[in-house]
Amino acid sequence: MAFLLKVTTPSLSYSKPHKTRFIPPAKLPISLLKPPKRTRISCGLIDPDGGKLVSLFVDSSQKELKKRQALSLPRIGLTRIDLEWVHVLSEGWASPLKGFMRESEFLQTLHFNALRIENGAVVNMSVPIVLAVDDEQKGRIGESTKVALVDDSDNTVAILSDIEIYKHNKEERIARTWGTTAPGLPYVEEAITNAGNWLIGGDLEVIEPIKYNDGLDRFRMSPMELREEFARRNADAVFAFQLRNPVHNGHALLMTDTRRRLLEMGYKNPVLLLHPLGGYTKADDVPLSWRMKQHEKVLEDGVLDPETTVVSIFPSPMHYAGPTEVQWHAKARINAGANFYIVGRDPAGMSHPVEKRDLYDADHGKKVLSMAPGLERLNILPFKVAAYDKTQSKMAFFDPSRSQDFLFISGTKMRALAKSGENPPDGFMCPGGWEVLVEYYGSLAPTGNGKVPKPVPA
Repeated sequence: MAFLLKVTTPSLSYSKPHKTRFIPPAKLPISLLKPPKRTRISCGLIDPDGGKLVSLFVDSSQKELKKRQALSLPRIGLTRIDLEWVHVLSEGWASPLKGFMRESEFLQTLHFNALRIENGAVVNMSVPIVLAVDDEQKGRIGESTKVALVDDSDNTVAILSDIEIYKHNKEERIARTWGTTAPGLPYVEEAITNAGNWLIGGDLEVIEPIKYNDGLDRFRMSPMELREEFARRNADAVFAFQLRNPVHNGHALLMTDTRRRLLEMGYKNPVLLLHPLGGYTKADDVPLSWRMKQHEKVLEDGVLDPETTVVSIFPSPMHYAGPTEVQWHAKARINAGANFYIVGRDPAGMSHPVEKRDLYDADHGKKVLSMAPGLERLNILPFKVAAYDKTQSKMAFFDPSRSQDFLFISGTKMRALAKSGENPPDGFMCPGGWEVLVEYYGSLAPTGNGKVPKPVPA
């Protein structure tokens, strides 16, 4: 199988210092945007934010005790998105956060996109990771300093300790995160509009690793497991690619070209982290199970090299908050060991929910990443524009001097072809990957009553 399966690997030590070298500006790719003029690049795995990867799991010897304690505590039910955030926090993707945000962390995130930690350093944090409760739940909590967090089957997931309850100012949260309060923002409607008017923060103690039992848990590698895998492969650089769409040959060209550039810079074994987002996505996105099936075909067909590619699922929910959210996507990959991050056009963007235009400027994401507080250690690699070169019958980097030779196949066009069962031009996507897309859109064909069925897992 071309995918990397999650396996138990021996714990590895990261205490040995890595050698560091300086690269003169003349040898850096033009598109490497990070200041200062002489960029310091570490040959090896980058340290997590705060210097230590957070893990919020209860020690095995304490699990039964914690479960008994939870029975006597006020209980807060978790939504599917809440559970995804528990997953994110528990494994250290949001290091150095140790639980749902208290008010000081919430306000720093909203107004500075960063947190100042105990040693005075600043780490990036651009999206609030919070838990909402309503008036009734707040009343039940009363003077308790701890609450039990439970899933939809009333099983204890975690204990939240040293809690702080504060006002959930939804308008401020939405305006600062999305830059608009226009109706129709998918995450807002799913997770904020009908949420409680209070937020509860505190330290998390998670009883068991979060599992979804959807056939994909083996692909959900934690930051520590990814670091162990990169070390096992002797990676001296890790470059991450965030995506929530099927992979076409233009994406693959970008990823293979990035590896070529890193080799030219002197790295011996740069490894790609192909990291599809696996949390909440809006209804018209291709579901995770189908995307993973399509990614598998990309590796099976040799479009990407399995020896230098790690495919894993990033458990975060999707906000579609453009330049604000792309900082979170980049920051989380630092904690997984990536020291290079590929950023595309309009990352984490979407169409305006009311007006016929893009919600965000397509170039602002990459510009913001190059200046964002707390991301100075991460090297940002902007997309090169790829299009279908009709003269070569393959995806290639766009050459403005012969623009008439190139065909831009939009996502809308790609979906229309797949829905109709037509094939794209040869060389746009590997045949196996395209068959998966056609199969997915075929599963959405209207039924006899004219209704479009919900997607079924691949």
